[in-house]
Amino acid sequence: MSDNIIALTSLFDRVKHKVQRFFGPWGVFFKGFLKHPVMVGSIIPSSSRTVQKMLGPVKWDECKLFVEYGPGVGTFCQPVLDKMRKDATLLVIDTNPDFIEFLRKHFRDSRFIAVHGSAADVNEIIREFGFDHADYVLSGLPFSTLPGDLGPKIASETAKAIRTGGAFLVYQFRARARDFMEPHFHRIDNGFEPWTILPCHLFWGWKS
Repeated sequence: MSDNIIALTSLFDRVKHKVQRFFGPWGVFFKGFLKHPVMVGSIIPSSSRTVQKMLGPVKWDECKLFVEYGPGVGTFCQPVLDKMRKDATLLVIDTNPDFIEFLRKHFRDSRFIAVHGSAADVNEIIREFGFDHADYVLSGLPFSTLPGDLGPKIASETAKAIRTGGAFLVYQFRARARDFMEPHFHRIDNGFEPWTILPCHLFWGWKS
């Protein structure tokens, strides 16, 4: 390799690291969206209002395992950790290795576990970490754009993973997410958050 190529490679690496430091989590999120747009579903993280509304119905004193699909750069992670019991666990699952690497470096809480994998394998994953079920599962995955039958499979596996009395918390830009939930949850509460980009539909599917 010539000296010029080595110099250019070194310069590119320095510029890349500076850009990543400057944009921080937003840069990681944007990179993830460009690489896997049908899995991320949004070009920006959720707003704080969406986070507050989505987590509002959770009974934290009864929660031992909280699972999140598609955590991105962890917009929900710190609010969940702040509300959880000291003996509870937050387990996040994402197919994007860039997000998982970022989250593992950023969140040092012993209650936090980040898994590179698919939400469709949620039951296998929670058993791997010694749990029989989850109390709550949160998802921002874009169900309407997921490939093949992945959306229905995730909804079905999630229903199996959640304990009786627990809930599947879903936030989406399209109301169609409810269609994936209805076969598995007898009661689904609806919400809406207009003060975000884009306006967001909120659903809480309760397992009876």
